[in-house]
Amino acid sequence: MYRFLFCSFALVLLYPTAIDLYLVGLPQIAADLNASEAQLHVAFSIYLAGMATTMLFAGKFADNVGRKPVAIFGAIVFSISSMFGGIVTSAEPFLAVRFFQGVGAGSCYVVAFAILRDVLDDQKRAKVLSMMNGITCIVPVLAPVIGHLIMTVHPWPSLFTTMASMGVVVCLLSVLVLRETKPNGKDLAVTKVSLSQSTSAETFKEPLFISRVIMTSLGVTAILTYVNVSPMLIMTELGFDRGQYSYTMALTALVSMLVSFSAPFALNVFKQKSLMLTSQTCFVIAAILLLTSIDGGLGHYVSLLGFAFVCGGFSLGFGVAMSQALSCYSQRAGVASSILGVSQVCTSALFIWLMGAIGLSALNMLVFILAAGGVISIALILWIGPSQVKSDYEEATIPS
Repeated sequence: MYRFLFCSFALVLLYPTAIDLYLVGLPQIAADLNASEAQLHVAFSIYLAGMATTMLFAGKFADNVGRKPVAIFGAIVFSISSMFGGIVTSAEPFLAVRFFQGVGAGSCYVVAFAILRDVLDDQKRAKVLSMMNGITCIVPVLAPVIGHLIMTVHPWPSLFTTMASMGVVVCLLSVLVLRETKPNGKDLAVTKVSLSQSTSAETFKEPLFISRVIMTSLGVTAILTYVNVSPMLIMTELGFDRGQYSYTMALTALVSMLVSFSAPFALNVFKQKSLMLTSQTCFVIAAILLLTSIDGGLGHYVSLLGFAFVCGGFSLGFGVAMSQALSCYSQRAGVASSILGVSQVCTSALFIWLMGAIGLSALNMLVFILAAGGVISIALILWIGPSQVKSDYEEATIPS
């Protein structure tokens, strides 16, 4: 069991690391490639595009061929593209590198969630996904620090060498440690329902799945919007210097970790529905605190409390919502993971681009997604629960 958890955690870590590790070297990269930093900021969207275009294919292959081959493929593509990232000499090849890094990371990301769906029941999966979220939340804080330490000794290509090394490690884990978890159909013997009927019954039109896709997409959009606008809010609006900004981000990352690692224990006491409602309520509270503190002048501590509610709210409910989204899929868990990933990536990228295009301020952008996302998600939680969908599914797949 632990081998699957360890490999899944490693597979997921490629995605956030490739976003945040190289950012500290962006000025030097722009200078060496004769490009502006604004041009290279497009690399973030290119990376997400690589992930999005790969995820559906990766999920389909993971369901048909197996989890392990897709994980190996993703790790190899990530490693090779990262190696090329350190030797490019102009902006265009650099953007191509970022696209293929997204291809590799997206493949690994999809497989990680499919593996957890294969080996864990609903309650354990919700706990593990919460813990995984705690680890991934610390990457945006630790990665720039690690990148800075690397660049004090080595030039910026070493950042991509580091990413390539991570890809090699993940590839070795996938080859030597990871075991195939794809159901072969014999494990889902049914009484009066054939295998083909069982597989066809796993439709992606289920209200529970659609509602959790919407919820998790809004949640990821909220947290990525926070990460994207935090420099402007903290350093421009609140007047913090770079050191204070780093300290603030470290504290909010600590909140994310504490809440994420506390969520499994909370699930032993509270119902999943209660935790998800609490998480979305935290988003709404955060929107109110940020709006009244920054625009209303209530003080820095209220703003910092608002940031804590953003990170805590996301960490409390995301793992549970992801687990519920995957709960009805065994034969098509890979495609289900793909749909979730594509929706989360595309929704985040589209929202941030659209809000920037219409000129919405950083504060209003964050407050809007927190408030709207929180209210919509609360309505979906109250309207659609997992009990009926799960019972219907279990009636069709009870082993004889």
